[in-house]
Amino acid sequence: MLERLSEEILKFKAYPTDNDLTDVAEALVKKHPCLREQGSFNGCYGWKISLKYKMANFRSKLRGLGCPEVTINSLKNKNQDKRLAALNVKKPGRAEVNYCPQHPKGETAESLEKERVALLSENKNNNDHIVTLTMEKTFSYRRQEILTGEPLVADFKSRWPALFNAKEIDKEFHRISTVPLLSTFFAALDQFSPCLMGIFRCKGGAPGRRIRHVMVDISKDDTIHTRHACVLKSLCIYLNEDPEKLVKDYMNTDSEVCASMDQTVLGVYVIQKEGAEPGDDPEDIGILIEGVKILNELGNIGIACALLFGLIYCLNLSYPPDLKCTFEVMQKILLNLDGQRLPSKAQFLKNKLME
Repeated sequence: MLERLSEEILKFKAYPTDNDLTDVAEALVKKHPCLREQGSFNGCYGWKISLKYKMANFRSKLRGLGCPEVTINSLKNKNQDKRLAALNVKKPGRAEVNYCPQHPKGETAESLEKERVALLSENKNNNDHIVTLTMEKTFSYRRQEILTGEPLVADFKSRWPALFNAKEIDKEFHRISTVPLLSTFFAALDQFSPCLMGIFRCKGGAPGRRIRHVMVDISKDDTIHTRHACVLKSLCIYLNEDPEKLVKDYMNTDSEVCASMDQTVLGVYVIQKEGAEPGDDPEDIGILIEGVKILNELGNIGIACALLFGLIYCLNLSYPPDLKCTFEVMQKILLNLDGQRLPSKAQFLKNKLME
């Protein structure tokens, strides 16, 4: 029975948490009351420990078979200091379904590297059909490179330039999570926007004043793009985070724009024209990661924020501490990825949305 349960768990994650194992053990005891342990504080502690050891044995078998998701965590591929190795376990943390996939049948790292080199010329020739097929084929190679090598964004962009456009980011996110990024994000944002705006209007104190100041833009230019931008900025304020950490405005006459951008770890930049009127399009909207301009000329702030979120998954980046709650709301409420486990702020917001 434990063998069968372990196999079921492994279908979803190779490294289940203690909470996952407790949930499985409790479900086992609930379904078969005769298995409840006498004297155990929850009636299933022994089953949980047994499952934990079973999972470790399954991981050992998978590692011997060359399963990438467990191989990258073997001591041979990590620092020999066992304590540090144990603290740096690479595992899905944000509902990634294809966290570390295996190479396609018949392919090796060497053959996929040749495909990557050929992709560089196809990308320069704007051969979209071939680029899409090759990006699909080399997904496992690219993903393992990110997880094992943890390259700098600038270096990775030079190796995989075809990834860094809206279309391929959307497809890469779908490969990782099986969820379409842009369509799901904007469908949920449009669905929740009226309710979110009502919640924001009821916010009092200094955050409420800041939200009302942001929402003034809607009265000046009531378009769908302006609403998306205002809702996302107001969401940051509502969660006690700084919206300028997510979206930073610059003037095209500012001499320190380049220096400021070089210091940006992760965020969206908006360059406004001098003397622009409400409703005028900005000169440029783009994404910065590690001081590198990843994308530009995106058209509106909403799509820039969605693609920034997608790049966090594609590049296996951590949420920045200053915006962690905002990105968790995007992940767990807007995209419904691991939406059953919410931090307290996100859970409180979700309860209000469901009223």
